[in-house]
Amino acid sequence: MNGTNPKNFRLLSFPVSADFQLVLFIGILLLYSLILLGNLVIIALISLTPQLRTPMYYFLCNLSVQDVVYVSAILPKFLTITITKDSRISFPGCIAQMFLFTFCVGTEFLLLTSMAYDRYVAVCAPLHYPNIMSRVTCVLLALASWLLGFLTALVHSLMVSFASFCSSQDINHFYCDLKTVIGVASSDTTHIKTLLFAVCVLLGLFPFLLILTSYIFIIMTVIRIRSSEGKVKAFSSCSSHLTVVILFYGTPLSSYMIPESPHSQEKDKTLSLLYTAVVPLLNPLVYSLRNKDILAALKSVTDKYFRFSINVMSRK
Repeated sequence: MNGTNPKNFRLLSFPVSADFQLVLFIGILLLYSLILLGNLVIIALISLTPQLRTPMYYFLCNLSVQDVVYVSAILPKFLTITITKDSRISFPGCIAQMFLFTFCVGTEFLLLTSMAYDRYVAVCAPLHYPNIMSRVTCVLLALASWLLGFLTALVHSLMVSFASFCSSQDINHFYCDLKTVIGVASSDTTHIKTLLFAVCVLLGLFPFLLILTSYIFIIMTVIRIRSSEGKVKAFSSCSSHLTVVILFYGTPLSSYMIPESPHSQEKDKTLSLLYTAVVPLLNPLVYSLRNKDILAALKSVTDKYFRFSINVMSRK
């Protein structure tokens, strides 16, 4: 071996002045709090509301769960670094953070593909929808998404854990990003980079092409609908999902598949901040503000809570 596994890495994060340090901390803390609140509300509403126990909302619930997991794997450490300036992260902690993030991102790609298939069946084969998108089918699709995400993350994490690093190593990122970590390894990582590119194609680009194909068929079907009301209804059922796909797919794929350049690491950090802090916040906002079912469920649950509270207080 040319090197060893270090006890600690140093995450260089973003170079900010002392005046901006507190502003950045408060901003990230606010984003993290809103992400947790928004996604936990979505999970609670879907779990508590019988009307939302449909395939689309089942996948949305899974999407919110993985959003909570992966931002919790990254943002708390980023907050600690920002406020304390202690940028150290243990080697096992780095591997664990890398595993959770890779696991959740791969799972999200596949969950979004399952949601696109659900919308395709709902619009293009509505009469067969209950049979095709049965509970068993939805569970199998979700399990396959989580399992494939887990396996690819496990393989990458194991390969990186056996790579060699210098005794003291700086990582030019605010979390243990797989691409950045293997870039500072002292041993040959060609096989890891090859596998990473293959995974980006199989779990990123290929699912994106499937989603694109689904929406081409959806658009062709909607165009043939005669009534304008039917067209609006069909498009509205797909608009939220399509918005999330565009937001999510653009940033990680561009970060991992664009060739490296002298300034690519700084661009990667900025892109990473978008899909680790901004996109997970937009997911619940897009699905709540643009979705009548979610808003109705929120109103129903809120009304029940207030009625329950009033009854309890009146009994006292």
